[in-house]
Amino acid sequence: MASNSCTNFYNFLTQELNELHQSFYSHNNNFMSIQFISNVLSSLQSFHSQLTLLVQNLSLPVGGKWLDEYMDESSRLWDICHVLKSSISGIENYSSSGSNIATSLDGYHHLNPELSHQVIRTINISQREILGLEEENKSLMETRIHSLSQCLNQNISLESKLNEFNGFRGVLYAMKRVSSLLLMILLSGVTYCWSSSCFDHQGYEGNIAFGSSFTVSMARLQQKVGKEIEKINGLPGILFLEFQQAKIAMEELKVVLERTIVYETQYEIQVKVENFKSCFELLKCGVENLTGKVDDLFDEIVEGRKKILDMCSHK
Repeated sequence: MASNSCTNFYNFLTQELNELHQSFYSHNNNFMSIQFISNVLSSLQSFHSQLTLLVQNLSLPVGGKWLDEYMDESSRLWDICHVLKSSISGIENYSSSGSNIATSLDGYHHLNPELSHQVIRTINISQREILGLEEENKSLMETRIHSLSQCLNQNISLESKLNEFNGFRGVLYAMKRVSSLLLMILLSGVTYCWSSSCFDHQGYEGNIAFGSSFTVSMARLQQKVGKEIEKINGLPGILFLEFQQAKIAMEELKVVLERTIVYETQYEIQVKVENFKSCFELLKCGVENLTGKVDDLFDEIVEGRKKILDMCSHK
C-alpha cells in the first residue's frame, strides 16, 4: 500500500513536470508569461496538496522525525511565497502607475507640450521606481537563490535512508528538489534573474540517460528553462513577459512624446498610447491572477499543516 502510494506520487510529479516542459512547445513566446508562471504556481500548489494526502495515507509514526522534515519543507515554501507576494505587489504598483498614466491620456487626441511634459515626468518617476524595485528584489534573491540551487543540485545516493518512513523520506527529498526548481523559476520570473547560470547543472546527460522518469523530467525542464533564459539575452532583472512588454511600451511612449514636443506626430502618438494601454491592461489582469494563485498556495500550506497536525493528535 505504502509503496503504491509513493509510486503514484512520483508519477504525479513526473506528469506535471512533463506538462510544464511541453507548454514551451504548445505556445509560442510563452516563456515567463502570465500563463506559464500561473501554471508553475498551480503545479506547486498541486504538489503540496498531493504530498499532504500521501502523508495521510502512509502509516507514519506519531511525532517522528518525518513530521519535523515535513514542517521544515512547508515553512521553506511559506518563506519564499512571501518573497513572491512582495515581488508581485511591486509589479502591481507599477501596473497602477501605468494605468494612471493611461487615464490621464484619455480624451486627448491632440497633446499639447504642457501635457506631454507632465506625462513624461510621471513616466520618469515610474521608471525610477521600477529600477529601485529591481534592486530591492536583487538583494532579496541573493541568499535564497543560492540555497535553492544547492538543494536542487545535491545528490543523495543512500537508498536505505530515502526508504525510511515507508519511503516518505525519499518522497520528501524529491519534493524538495521539485519545489526548488519551480521556486527558482518563479523567483526568476517575478523577482529577479541574474542569468541562466542559476539553472546550470552538470548532471543533465546522466539524469536524462540513466535516471528515473521523475529525474529525467526534472532535468529536461531545468535545462529548457536555462536555454530559454539564454535566448532572451537581455539585462538582468524581472523576466515576467507582460511586465517586460509594459516597460517597452512605456519607454516607446516617452520617446514619441519627447519628439512630439518638437514635431507634430499625433497619429504616431495614438498608436503608442493604444499599445501602452493594452500592455498595462494585460499586466494588470496578469498581476491579479498571480496574486490569487499565491494566496491559494498560502491557504494550501496552512491547510496542509493543520491536517497533518490534526492527524498526529488524533493518533
